[in-house]
Amino acid sequence: MFETSRPLRFGQCDPAGIAYFPSYIDMLVGVTEDFFAHIGAPWTVLIPERRIGVPTVRLDATFVKPAFHGDRLDFTLRVTGVGRSSLDFAHRVSVGGDTVWTACQRLVATSLETHRPIAWPDDIRTNLYHHLEINDAQGPAT
Repeated sequence: MFETSRPLRFGQCDPAGIAYFPSYIDMLVGVTEDFFAHIGAPWTVLIPERRIGVPTVRLDATFVKPAFHGDRLDFTLRVTGVGRSSLDFAHRVSVGGDTVWTACQRLVATSLETHRPIAWPDDIRTNLYHHLEINDAQGPAT
């Protein structure tokens, strides 16, 4: 499990001070980028040097309750599947321990030369497996 926090800033909210959902997606990308840095595969190396992209190919979000300007959003990222080229995450975002929204996300490793899926390089795969949390109710990643 990977955990980090982000403040909900004024520019991420609608005029009523409630989180604007596209801002959540932008924040989620930042959390994903931080996770890759945490496992030793920072995007600043992965993309320009190793020429590996990690596009999201599926994202299913469920919004439970609003968050408001000034709230601290606590992000929890779990690796739930590692396939040949895919990677599944389960996200939970909370404020003060209360779930605000959840998401299931699938990323795919791609060649930035061909824009086709590629197998995760061995070093990244090893680090992903160290974070894999098994959940029998969920099917395997492909």
